[in-house]
Amino acid sequence: MAVLATGDAEEALDIVQDAMLILVKRYARKPEAEWAPLFHRILQNRIRDWYRRQTIRNRLRAWFSSDADAEDDPLQQLPAPENRGPQAEAGAAAMLTQLEQALQALPLRQQQTFLLRVWEVLDVKQTAQAMGINSGSVKTHYSRAVHNLRQQLGDHYDG
Repeated sequence: MAVLATGDAEEALDIVQDAMLILVKRYARKPEAEWAPLFHRILQNRIRDWYRRQTIRNRLRAWFSSDADAEDDPLQQLPAPENRGPQAEAGAAAMLTQLEQALQALPLRQQQTFLLRVWEVLDVKQTAQAMGINSGSVKTHYSRAVHNLRQQLGDHYDG
């Protein structure tokens, strides 16, 4: 969820690590059944904080822009390990790219609701608790997300 929200794996890892540390420090004594919604609530707050910081950073970057960050990471240039045939790999990569683009195109609340419900397998009540909204809003955001994804993905949509 954090990778999709930020578009940067390293930033996402920092956000998730921060959320995990807060969960352990503040909520370790809570019942285990409450950990998942609490963690996702903390994670959503950290993602929103990241968006706020990015807005400020982008304003500053406009004033002090530089091409010093243009170097490419050599690790990113390495080829991926080959586990499948080229056609299967290309098809899977294309589908994953389309899914990521479709998820990123969703409004943030729809994106978060979809990911919490489908990928994190939280129920409506847990999702509502994690996002700090009511159950009806969870159902609305989820329904709209599924509808938007069906429209965007067309033939690739399973269900």
